[in-house]
Amino acid sequence: MIGSDSRVVNPSREISGTIRVPGDKSISHRVAMLSGLASGESVIEGFLTAEDCINTLRSMEILGASVSRQGDFVKVVGTGGKFNSPKSILDMGNSGTGMRLLAGLLAGQNFVSEMTGDDSLRSRPMKRIKEPLEMMGAAVELLGRNGCAPVRIRGGNLHAIEYKSPVASAQVKSCVLFAGLFANGTTTVVEPKATRDHTEKVLKGTGVPVKCDGLRISLDGYGSGGPKFNGRKWFVPGDFSSAAFWLVAAAASEGSQVTVENVGLNPRRTALLDVLKRMGAEVEVRGQANEVGNLEPDINWEPVGTVTVRGRGLKCTEIGGDEIPNLIDELPVVAVAGALADGRTVIRDASELRVKESDRIATMAKGLSALGVKVEEKPDGMIISGKAKIKGGTEVDSKGDHRIAMSMAMLSFFADNPVRIHNVACINTSYPGFWDHLRKLTGSND
Repeated sequence: MIGSDSRVVNPSREISGTIRVPGDKSISHRVAMLSGLASGESVIEGFLTAEDCINTLRSMEILGASVSRQGDFVKVVGTGGKFNSPKSILDMGNSGTGMRLLAGLLAGQNFVSEMTGDDSLRSRPMKRIKEPLEMMGAAVELLGRNGCAPVRIRGGNLHAIEYKSPVASAQVKSCVLFAGLFANGTTTVVEPKATRDHTEKVLKGTGVPVKCDGLRISLDGYGSGGPKFNGRKWFVPGDFSSAAFWLVAAAASEGSQVTVENVGLNPRRTALLDVLKRMGAEVEVRGQANEVGNLEPDINWEPVGTVTVRGRGLKCTEIGGDEIPNLIDELPVVAVAGALADGRTVIRDASELRVKESDRIATMAKGLSALGVKVEEKPDGMIISGKAKIKGGTEVDSKGDHRIAMSMAMLSFFADNPVRIHNVACINTSYPGFWDHLRKLTGSND
C-alpha cells in the first residue's frame, strides 16, 4: 500500500479458494427503507455495512426511525407508514439507488425534503425520476447542473399513474412504485426491458400486493396515510455483483477455482454466469432455494446458493440486447474477461454505463488501454481485442468508481509487473472486505 487512496496489485497466476461476499447492496437499501416505514421492529440479517447502505440507515434515522447495528445485524423500529419531517438535508453519499428510491417515498410525504450526495452522485441524471414523480403530483426541484442533485421534493397528495419508462432502469421503476404506495389508485410501470425485481420481491415480503404481468408492474396505493405493514425479519444474501470479480478472475485463469457461498442467485442478476459459460468457463451452481433465513415459507424471497467457477481458458463473445439490464453492474469486469479471452469481445446496447458512478465506458477503456489492451470505444459499449499482454509497471485511475477500481484489480492479476490503482477508497461504498478477500484468494497481494 502506497497511499491512503492508492493500492499496488501484484500479479497472481493462481486465484483459488472459498469466500462469502458481503450482503447485497441493492436489497440492503430496499429493506432498510421499508423497515424504516414499517410499524414495529424489523431485524435485518446480512445487511451490507458499507458506506452507501449506512447512509440510507442514517436517512431513516433522520426521518424518524430508530436504528441499531451489531455487525451485519441491523434492527430498525419504523415510523408506522409516514416519515417525520427531516431537520437536515439527507446525504446519500455515492448511492444513486439510495437517492432515487428514497425520492419515491419522500414524494408521498406532506413536507419538503432535500437530498444530496458526493461529487459523483451529484453528476448523475435525476430528470428520469423528476418526470414521473411530478406526473403523480409531487414538486421536484433539481438544484444541480444539467438536471442533477441536490434534489428538493415537496410531497403529498399523490395520484396513481401508468408510466412507460423510457429507460430500462430498476431504480426508476422502484421510485415510481414506492411513490405509488402513497397514491390513490393503481400505479403501473411499463418497462422497455425486464430489470431487477428486488423491489417487487421486497414489497411482497411486507404484504403489499404487487402484480407482475410481463413488463407491466402494478400496485394499489394506500393514499396519503401511507402503507400499513408490520416490521419483520429479513435475510440479505451475498451480493452477486461483488462475487462477480472473483468469478471472472478464476474463469480467466486456467487451473484456478473460486467458490462463493451464500450468494444471491436472482435470475435477473446472474446473466454473468451465462456469459462465462459461453466464453468457456466451467460454472457450477448448487443449493438454490426460494426461501432462506427466518422468512415465512409462503414468501417468494430471493434464491440463494453457492457458485463455483473453474478456469478453462476463455473465448470471445458478444453481449447486448435484453441481457444488458441484468448484467449492467458486471460489464466492467466482463470487459476484463474480454481482454483475457481469445478473439474480439463486443459489448453493445450499454449506453447506460455512461451515467453510472463514472462514465464507465470511457473510464474502463482508458484503464484497459493503459494496461496494454486494444479497445475501441463505442457510444454504447466497446470492442475489446483479447489475449492481450497485460502491461504492468504502470498506473490506472478508477475515477472514484468502485466497480472500475475492482475490475482494474482483477486485470492487474494478469500483468507482467505490479500495477498501481489510484482512487480505491470508493470500494468501501460496496465491498469493505475486498482487499482481505484479495489476499485470501491470491495468498498474498499487498
